[in-house]
This record gives sequence, structure tokens and C-alpha cells, in this order.
Amino acid sequence: MKIKSLVVALCLLIGSQLAKAQVTVTDLVKDWERSRAYTKEYLDAMPESGYALKPTPEMRSFAEQVLHLGDANYAFASAATGVKSPVGQGELEKTNDKSKTNVSNLVLASYDFVIDHVKQLSEAQLNETTKLFGKFDMSKRMALAKAFEHQAHHRGQTTVYLRLAGVKPPQEKLF
Repeated sequence: MKIKSLVVALCLLIGSQLAKAQVTVTDLVKDWERSRAYTKEYLDAMPESGYALKPTPEMRSFAEQVLHLGDANYAFASAATGVKSPVGQGELEKTNDKSKTNVSNLVLASYDFVIDHVKQLSEAQLNETTKLFGKFDMSKRMALAKAFEHQAHHRGQTTVYLRLAGVKPPQEKLF
């Protein structure tokens, strides 16, 4: 019985320590760099003519979808790092030049903004609280996790756009 109690106690102790393990700045940078490369594959895969594609009239075009992703990258990263965004809220999606080259450059620059400013954070700063979009209190680490979730969601939506354009989507990059 003592051995069983000891094993249970050790499992609880180890489990609680694992639960405390958090993503580091280095991990975040690697994930964002990988995600940038993956998004670039999507941007490259869509032909120029597909940038205006809308699956239905009320939906965003492919260009608008990825520009929205870029806008959000700036907004989330700005809130999480405290660095002022170089673009205004929703500015990318409003751009008149929705060519493949311009859209790709704008979206990839948003990833560079995130990556460059995450690199400048300390582990302690990741634990600091921020008020995301003036509403939601959370750690800077969590704000960056929400940003990552958001960009993955919108990139994932563009898989349908690629298929409708007759393009095979890029292979998933989990690692």
C-alpha cells in the first residue's frame, strides 16, 4: 500500500511540474518561423488569378483572407509585445493592390514583425499581463498563443480557396 501511495504521489508531483512547463521565447520563435514558411507556401501556391477568388459572394477573397491574417498578426503582436504596430487596424485588408506580389509581401512582413519582436521578449515578460484589444486580461504568452491560433485558423480556411482554384494545398508543417 505504501508503494502504491508513493507512486501516486510521484505521478501527481511529476504531472504538476509538467503542467507548469510553458512555451519559451525560443519555442515561440521557432513556431512563428515555421508558420511563416508554411503561409508562404500557401501564398506561392495560389496563382495570381486566385487572389480574387471568393468561394461565395459574401466571403472574403483569398487576398482579403490572408491580408486579414496579416492585420491580426500586427494587432496581436503589438498588444503582446507593447511595440506599436507599423500599420493601422485593418489597414492591410483595405489595400487597393491585391496582387500576388504585394499581398505576399504584406503578409510575410506581418510575420517578420511578430518574429522580430517576440525575439526581444524575456521569459519574464511573457508572464506579464496585457489587456488584449482593451478587453481581455491575459499573459503576453497567452496573447501570442491566441495570435498563433488565429493565423492558423485563417490559413486553414484558405485551403478551400486553393482547392477551388485547382491547386493542391501545401503539406502540413507541424515540425
